[in-house]
Amino acid sequence: MNYDKIQQGLGRFTSSLASLVKVALLSKGVSSRRTQPEGSSIVIMGNGPSLRQTIDREREWLESNELMAVNFFANTPDFTSLRPRYYILADGVFFSATGHPNVARLWENLRKVSWKMTLFVPVRALHLVKALAMGNDNLTLSTFNLTPVEGFKGLSHFLYRNGLGMPRPRNVMIPAIMSAMREGFRRIYLCGADHTWTQTLSVDDENFVVSIQPHFYEDNDKEKERVREAYAGLHLHDVLGSMTVAFRSYWLLRDFAASMGVEIINATPGSMIDAFPRRNTASGERKPQK
Repeated sequence: MNYDKIQQGLGRFTSSLASLVKVALLSKGVSSRRTQPEGSSIVIMGNGPSLRQTIDREREWLESNELMAVNFFANTPDFTSLRPRYYILADGVFFSATGHPNVARLWENLRKVSWKMTLFVPVRALHLVKALAMGNDNLTLSTFNLTPVEGFKGLSHFLYRNGLGMPRPRNVMIPAIMSAMREGFRRIYLCGADHTWTQTLSVDDENFVVSIQPHFYEDNDKEKERVREAYAGLHLHDVLGSMTVAFRSYWLLRDFAASMGVEIINATPGSMIDAFPRRNTASGERKPQK
């Protein structure tokens, strides 16, 4: 008798049961959109430092695809010049700290959007977002469930397909990819997804974890202060564990995307994500996947 396999099976059963409970308690129905024609491509622009290079050197390539922006991208001049058709917010700070200067400026900029744009938000934040984004007919709101789903692949994929959950969403790129798939995109490029977190992680002489996560824009003092406060109560194993969850979620997304006939391509120079094939945006050449 293979006790390791039995233990793995019991673990998946427990995770599947827990996922069903979480879906029942936390998830709400979301509409199935499929707005894109077969073969459509989208570029999801993470806010990592390499995005500056991509915007400056590969602007024509970016503009040849649909674009999805994330987080504080709307607070940069590139927002109104690139005019992304899609935008996604997932972190609770955007809905619970609306008085914070940077968050308030973000909502102000979103309310002023002068082109048609779909804004993806967690389903449980929809009521608040309607109030924050009211008065702009250019904005279309779409929702997703942030409910983490694990366990047996068949059950997980069923819940993913129906928008009831996703791999553990420890990074905005995970709900961004899931939302792009639900829109019907069959080729998804990732830019600005550096995820080089371990290179800027340290512990100071007072045992405080210091995690500097640079962006393609320069964070102002208010944002640096907010990040310091967010990490104030965390230990190193908490931070490393969160990183592990994020990187594992990409492998689960890769498997699900393959089952849906979706290709996810990492077009981020120097990215630490090892789940997706790479692409050089300048040459158009794909690098072989191990």
